[in-house]
Amino acid sequence: MAGIRFGSINTGLPPNIVDQLIEAERIPVKQMETKKMKLEEKAKLVADLDTKVQAIRGSLGELANTRGFTDVKLTSGDPTILSGTVDPSQYQPGSWNVEVVQLAQKASVMTNGFPDKDKTEIGVGYFRFKTSDGSKDVYIDAKNNTLEGAAKAINTASIGVRASVVNDRKDADNPFKLVLSSDGVGTDKSVEYPRLYFLDGDQDLYFDGKNEAKNGIVKVDGFEFEIGDNTLKDIIPGATLELKQAAPGRSVNIGVKEDLEVVSGKIKTFVDALNGVLGFVQTQNKLTKDTDTSKTLGGDSLVRSVESRMRQLIQGTQFGLKGDIRNLNQIGITFNRAGTLDFDQKKFNSVLAAKPDQVQELFAGDGFSTGIIAAVRREVTNLTTLNVGPIANRTAGLKSQIQQIDTRIENKERQLARKEDQLRDKFAKLEETMSRIKGQGAQVAAMAGAVGGGGGGFGGLGG
Repeated sequence: MAGIRFGSINTGLPPNIVDQLIEAERIPVKQMETKKMKLEEKAKLVADLDTKVQAIRGSLGELANTRGFTDVKLTSGDPTILSGTVDPSQYQPGSWNVEVVQLAQKASVMTNGFPDKDKTEIGVGYFRFKTSDGSKDVYIDAKNNTLEGAAKAINTASIGVRASVVNDRKDADNPFKLVLSSDGVGTDKSVEYPRLYFLDGDQDLYFDGKNEAKNGIVKVDGFEFEIGDNTLKDIIPGATLELKQAAPGRSVNIGVKEDLEVVSGKIKTFVDALNGVLGFVQTQNKLTKDTDTSKTLGGDSLVRSVESRMRQLIQGTQFGLKGDIRNLNQIGITFNRAGTLDFDQKKFNSVLAAKPDQVQELFAGDGFSTGIIAAVRREVTNLTTLNVGPIANRTAGLKSQIQQIDTRIENKERQLARKEDQLRDKFAKLEETMSRIKGQGAQVAAMAGAVGGGGGGFGGLGG
C-alpha cells in the first residue's frame, strides 16, 4: 500500500495563508487611505490659501490707524550734537537751525582723596541734605564708614542724590574720592551741598570741589532760550530734541518732513499680501497633461472664485469718496501679464505728495463702509466665514470627508481584526484535523507493512 504524503505542514497550505487573505481584504482600506491622503493634501492647500487671504487684512494694520498716511521724519545735520523724534499728529514741516550753546548740568560735589575705597574709615556721623521735603540725614556707622559704604547708604536713602566712588589717578597716594550729584540737571533740580558731621575717622572727610547746577542754553534760528534739562520741547512743533553735546558757534540744521518711504513701504506690504494670493492662484492654475490634479487646486471652483473676487476688489472703483482718486491703478498698482500686481513706487510717491488727503481717503474712506480698507475687510470676511465663505466651507467640507474616511477605516479595521481571528481559529482546527488524519494514515501504513511481512513467513513453513 502506498504511503500517504503531506506537505511541510499538516494542511499543505502556505504558512502565511491568513496574512495573505487579510492583506487581500485590506485593499479597500489602502484605497481609502490613498483617498484620505489626497484630501489632506487638498486641505493643506486650502489652509495655505486661507493664510494668504488673511494676510491681506493683516497688511492693512498700520494703514488703518489715524497715522497711517502721516508718517514724518526728523533729520539732524549732526546727530552727535542733536537728535530727536517727531509726533505725526502735531508736526509742522519745516527746517530750523539749532545751536547748543550750553548743556544743562547737574549740581555735584567731590570729596578729598583716600588711599582706598573700602578700608580707610571716614568716621561715624552723617550727611545732612537740604531737599524740597526738608532736611534729610544719611547716617554712617561703624559698619559702613568707608567711601564705598557711604555711597551705598546715600543711594539707598532715595533723596534725589546719587553717590559714586571715582578713581582720580592724578593723586597716586589718595586717588579715591566720593562724588555726589543731583538726580536731574538744571537749576530746578539743584541740591544744596550737604553738611558733614563725622568723628574718629582715619582721616578727615571734606569737600574738595563743586559744580553748580546750570540750565541748558540753545539758539533756535538765532533766538536764545534757556532750558531746564537737555531735552528741547515745544519750540519746534511736535518735535522733541535730545541735546547730546555743546557746540557753541555751530548751528545744526533740523528738518521735519513727511516720510514718503515709510508710507510707500506700508503700501508695498499690502501689495505683497495681494500678490501672495494671486501668485498662489497662478501656481495652482499651471496645469499640463501630466499634472496630478489630486495634488493641486488648479481649475477648482474655489480658486476661480477667489481670483474673481480679488480682481474685482483691485480693479473696482471705490464709491462714496470725495476726491477723484478712486482706483488703485491711479496710485501705481496695476496687473501684469503674469496675473499678479506691479507697484510703481515712484508714481505712488508722486501722487501722495500731490494729493495726500485723497490717497488717504482712497484707503481709509469714512472708516466704516467706504475705502479700500473697509472693502478688503468685507471681502476677507466673505471668503473666510463659515457657512458664507467658499474657503471656510471648503475647509469644513474636506475636514468632514477626512473624518468620514477615518470612521470607515476604523470600522473596516475592526472587521478585519475579527475576521483574522476567525480565520486563524479555522486554520488551527484544520491543522489539528489534518494532523489527526496524518497520524491515522501512518498507523494504517504500519499495519499494512506488518501484514505483508507475516504472509511471507507462513509460505516458508508450508514448503
